[in-house]
Amino acid sequence: MTLAGLPLDFVLFALTLLGVALFHRHTLAVAVTGMVAIALYKLGFGDFAGVPGVQGLLGLLAHEWVTLGNLLGLLLGFALLADHFERSEVTELLPRILPDDWKGGFVLLLIIFVISSFLDNIAAAMIGGAMAHVLYAGRVHVGYLAAIVAASNAGGAGSVIGDTTTTMMWIAGVSPVQVFEAYAGAIVATLFFGVVAARQQHACQPIMRDNPRDIHLDHARLAIVAIILATAIAANVWFNLRHPEVLNALPVIGIAVWVALFATAGWRRPTWSLLPGALRGSVFLLSLVMCAAMMPVKALPAPTWATTFGLGFVSAVFDNIPLTALALRQGGYDWGFLAFAVGFGGSMIWFGSSAGVALSNMYPQARSVGAWLRGGWHVAVGYILGFAVLLAVVGWDPEGHARQKPSAPSVESPAPVQTQPHKP
Repeated sequence: MTLAGLPLDFVLFALTLLGVALFHRHTLAVAVTGMVAIALYKLGFGDFAGVPGVQGLLGLLAHEWVTLGNLLGLLLGFALLADHFERSEVTELLPRILPDDWKGGFVLLLIIFVISSFLDNIAAAMIGGAMAHVLYAGRVHVGYLAAIVAASNAGGAGSVIGDTTTTMMWIAGVSPVQVFEAYAGAIVATLFFGVVAARQQHACQPIMRDNPRDIHLDHARLAIVAIILATAIAANVWFNLRHPEVLNALPVIGIAVWVALFATAGWRRPTWSLLPGALRGSVFLLSLVMCAAMMPVKALPAPTWATTFGLGFVSAVFDNIPLTALALRQGGYDWGFLAFAVGFGGSMIWFGSSAGVALSNMYPQARSVGAWLRGGWHVAVGYILGFAVLLAVVGWDPEGHARQKPSAPSVESPAPVQTQPHKP
């Protein structure tokens, strides 16, 4: 069935995204309603990747459950991790090393960028959000929140362990060196939006100038944070290198985070009361991921630098995981360009990446598309500038990557979630 020439399931998905944008105080209800409506329509009138009825739906769930499981484990686990980090009081020591003026906010964004390059964009955004909450006495500008998300996504765009989409490319056979070129655009974008956002934040609320007295650094909580992060990184690297087939069968990364959380709970008890709120945000994100997974995306336009540039804007409203999987099956892309486009592009709207969704759990005021676009306009401009530098300096060169074209079978199973999704 079609409406105005568009498949009805695409129309339902567009209405769901529009509802999220307009009714940001009811995003969970809108997302779940949209997911159920799309599923019911496809059960009655469509199919799931060519398989109709309940059998098709069950097949889709079997295909997606590893991605969903990893994402759920990371979102909930990193909510507790960020709380450990904040309660360690280490963020209250940052005024000693950060400049007192707007440059302090800029340096903080660079720290988030670096953390995301070797960790995960969800964790980097949530840790950055926790630090900003302390440094700015809880008064954080929406434009600066957008910059935190953009810095976390930019840092992961050139690293095969820093973002879900780049990990998918790695598993599919793309060399880490090919992905690394995305940093040419990511660094330029960060320098631009970082300066603008830092000045926005300084005008809204200056950075804390002096350390509070009676700070008692909790080394145990810092050690727990390090253990959880090291466990997630070790599981990611080990299974990617040694047993990639396990990553396609089990949500290994999410499980690793929770093993570390329970193993260290006797040392410092996590704030379990945070889980209900984190769960609501997680269900919202997973609902959007499932909506995207049910779309009948058959093919993309011929891969060129122009279509890849457009995918960055599509990624802001359409889940980047199925976009990346489809691009890998299609082949012919310059993978560094694609990594920057789908990895960073989701930063332009708060629900366009899992890092943005996770941060919005800490800052509900971020769940306004209008406020995000008005305050975070510099992220979109940074994307355009970064892509232009990629094109001018690196150059579109898919033929140079033909020797390492990813194989289609390895893409059929979703990659383990690091972050982001979505940059949901």
